[in-house]
Parts: sequence; structure tokens; C-alpha cells
Amino acid sequence: MEGMNDWLSFSMHESLNHDLAIRRFCPARMELEQGEECWDEITFSEIELLSPDDDSTSPPHLADSEVDELVDSFINVDQDGDKSFEKDQDFNHLQDDHIEAFSMVNDVFQDVPKMNIEGDELEMSSSFEDLEAVSDMEPRVEEMTQGVDQGLHLVHLLLACAEALGCRDTRLAETMLSQIWPSVSPWGDSLQRVSYCFAMGLKCRLSHLNNVNAHGTFTIGGAMDRSLIVRAEKMEAFQLLHQATPYIAFGFMAANEAICQAAQEKDSLHIIDLGMEHALQWPSLMRTLASRPEGPPKLRITGLIDGHNLSELEASMKELAEEASSLGIRLEFNLVSEPVSPLLLTTENLNLREGEALFVNSIMHLHKFVKESRGSLKAILQAIKKLNPTMLTVVEQDANHNGPFFLGRFIESLHYYSAIFDSLEASLPRNSPQRIKMEKVQFSTEICNIIAYEGSNRIERHERADQWRRQLSRAGFQVMGLKCMSQARMMLSVYGIDGYTLATEKGCLLLGWKGRPIMLASAWQVHNLFSS
Repeated sequence: MEGMNDWLSFSMHESLNHDLAIRRFCPARMELEQGEECWDEITFSEIELLSPDDDSTSPPHLADSEVDELVDSFINVDQDGDKSFEKDQDFNHLQDDHIEAFSMVNDVFQDVPKMNIEGDELEMSSSFEDLEAVSDMEPRVEEMTQGVDQGLHLVHLLLACAEALGCRDTRLAETMLSQIWPSVSPWGDSLQRVSYCFAMGLKCRLSHLNNVNAHGTFTIGGAMDRSLIVRAEKMEAFQLLHQATPYIAFGFMAANEAICQAAQEKDSLHIIDLGMEHALQWPSLMRTLASRPEGPPKLRITGLIDGHNLSELEASMKELAEEASSLGIRLEFNLVSEPVSPLLLTTENLNLREGEALFVNSIMHLHKFVKESRGSLKAILQAIKKLNPTMLTVVEQDANHNGPFFLGRFIESLHYYSAIFDSLEASLPRNSPQRIKMEKVQFSTEICNIIAYEGSNRIERHERADQWRRQLSRAGFQVMGLKCMSQARMMLSVYGIDGYTLATEKGCLLLGWKGRPIMLASAWQVHNLFSS
């Protein structure tokens, strides 16, 4: 590893020589290194939308040692990926002693569909009789070293381009991008594929920077280019992600388990689903409720939607009502075609009824209200608190993609999505149409939003579990520890892929890949200070 680090240092200063170029065109970097700025006092304002002439807008400089450590972490994800996660977490690998429990998986997790892989499968040796032929298939040391070097060089190029964009040096960024394109591909290995998505995001940000107006802010034609990806494609990609990986099913399972545990002995439930886009979560919940010893409860589901897919959701909910009837559950549903807002979250607008146990459910939706000042999220949480729900379930991406500086967001998101793409590499062949669609429609869109957009157009503001704990606690909620670790283990066994990891952190349940957290699930109740 020492030799690799020496190579990295040489590459940084001799081959790419991007550090010298950035310092030349970004004098604020030199000021920062001389201690003339204090970044601890920076708040979540849109710093990078200020005038390029304002030196205080420049993000912190990435030291050579930080670059080496970052690049090294990408290359050694298989060996070292879970070390940092195990230090402070209650780390839980899948165990081999749950064979009897696994026999119940098909009954408990019927909503995790089996995926039919299209396209050619990965080539594998069908016979080990010819040992010489097998040995010829193994990559040579020189080839492996060359691949590592190419990966290191590619990550360096991405970091150099990101730093250039952080300093608004569009000429240097264009030069870096021209060197990146030959090394990336949407059909290559996981690093090439995720790098392609990030290169597209960098290209998009470069385009926006080239349109900076006289006030120093991005000039973006209308809202984010969401029309480029039609809603049907997004829904298909989401369903494929639900089928091929446990990331979505994990959130559904954890939220449903929390609701069922809190709903014991309650005969009437009302679930408010924030930002509802589908009905995939609810069949499993209904089957669990139908099997309660005290009998199934009455169930109401109110979906708050944006209105674009109202007819599709109505059809899905009607099918859900038929399934509920077959289970002996009386299901009533109501779809409210209005964006979530504090004005909407009232007893009158949601038609709350006495005697109902109220549950508020948010699956990867609350992060859209996280703004620079956090006032929007605070208002939403306070409105939910006034409803006095039995429980608030929160499932989110566990990542810090809401930092005030572009370079920090870029590095964090590169780590995060590299882990996801690595998990897809272990799950699906490289030429799988499903994998390509998930990467292009689901993840590439998120990546582009995180690194290419600012202000109200940047909605993918994912945050870590500790930040969610802080915000929810300030709003008057306290965490309710989730008790579904065994169910989560059984769910992961359905996918048959080594590498997924589980951990608990102060009441939250975390799903990761080789130790890096990807998703968090949590349940919250209103904290009554005068209850004791």
C-alpha cells in the first residue's frame, strides 16, 4: 500500500498537475491554507451561489493526504469496507444458524418478488477438470495492477474536475472532463459505471456554471429537467430496485413492523403516507395485521401525492382493497392530490377521527424538505407533532449529501453511490437491462441533482442518522427502538448476496453494503415532557 500511495502522490503533482492549476485560478484556496477563513461558522446558506469574485465562497482545499486516503478507500472497498462501520456500531452479519427461521421467509416476505434476469449471464467455468485452462482464466498480476492504476487515475481525475468546478474554473474542468470520458462507461465495471454517472453530473454543473448570470447565481431554464425522465420510467426503475436489492424492501419491512407492534390491541388504524407514489408497502402490512391473535383492525390509508399519478394510484389502491377484503380487513383509502405542507397537515384536511390510532409514514420523502435554513423541515415536523400521532416512521438514505460546499457533497456522494454500484455488480450481470435502467433512471438522476443543482432545484438532500435524530428531537419527538433485527436478517437471506450488513445505532436500524451505511429506518413518538 505504501507503493500505491507513492504512486498517488506522484500522480497528483506530476501526471495531473491539477493542484497547481487550481491554486493559480482560485486564490481563495491559498487564503484558506493560511488560516484566514473559519469554516466552522458557516451556516447552510447557498454559499456557492454567490459571486465568483467573493473569495469566501470557495470550499475547503482537499489536501494531498486526504485525496490519497479517499482514493485508497475506493480501491480497497472489498477488504476494508466494513472496518469503520464496525468501530462504533453494533455490527451484525447474517448468521448461518437461522436455517429453521429461513424456512418462514416465503410466508413473511411474499412481497419481495423474484427477479428474472434478462440478457446474457456472467460467463462461468462449468468444469474444473482442466486446471491449466482454469489457471489461464485468472487475471495476471500485471493486469490487476494495471486495472488498479487505471481506477486510481480515474478517481483522481474526478476529484480534480470537482475541485476545478468548486473554484469555477470552467476551462480546467473541461480539460479534466475530456480526460475522464475515455475511462468511463455505463456498461463497464462498477467504478466505470458510477464514474460515468458522476461525469454526467459534473458536465451538467459545468453547463450551469457557464450560464452564471450577473448576480453570480445559476441560470437554469425553469425547474430541474425532470421531464427528461418520464414518470413511468421512474416508477419502473423503482420497482426494479425493489426487486433486485433489499434497499427499498428493508424500509418497508422496518416501517411495517414498527406500525404493527405499536398497533397491538388497537382496532382502528389510520396511516398518513407522505408523498405516496405507489402501494408496494401495504400488502405485507395487511397480511401481518390479518394474522393478529385479536383479529384484524379497521384500516384507513390516506396518501398525500403530487397529483401526477393519481389515476395509477387509484387503480393500485382498489386492487389493495380487494386483497384486504380477502384477508378480512376493511380498508378505506383516500388520495389527496396536494403536496405535503404544514397547511395540509391538519385534523380537518386529513379527516382524522376519534378512536383511531394515527400513524404518519415517510419513505424517503422528508429529506425533500431539508433546506439551507432547515425551516421548511421544522415546519413539517411541528405540523406532524400537532396531529399527535401514535408513531412517525422515517426511512431515509443514510448519507451526508446536504453539506454547504460542493466539493464535500461530491466526495460524500462518490463514496455512497460507489457502494451501491458495487452491490449491483454483485447482484446483476453487467449487461442486464434492469441494472442499466436502475443506474440510469434511479441513481444517475439522484447523483446529478446532488452535484449539479443548487437552491430549490436541489431536492436530494440526504442526511445521516445523527442529523435526523437531532432534527426530530428538536421538533419534539423521541426515538422508539426498532425490534426487527431478526426479520431484517431473514429478508436479506432472500436475496442470497453476501455483502449486505445490518447495524443498530441509538434506536435506528441501518442497512449497509460491506459496512458502509446505505439506508436508515426509525420510528418516533411525540415526546410529552409532562407525562411523568
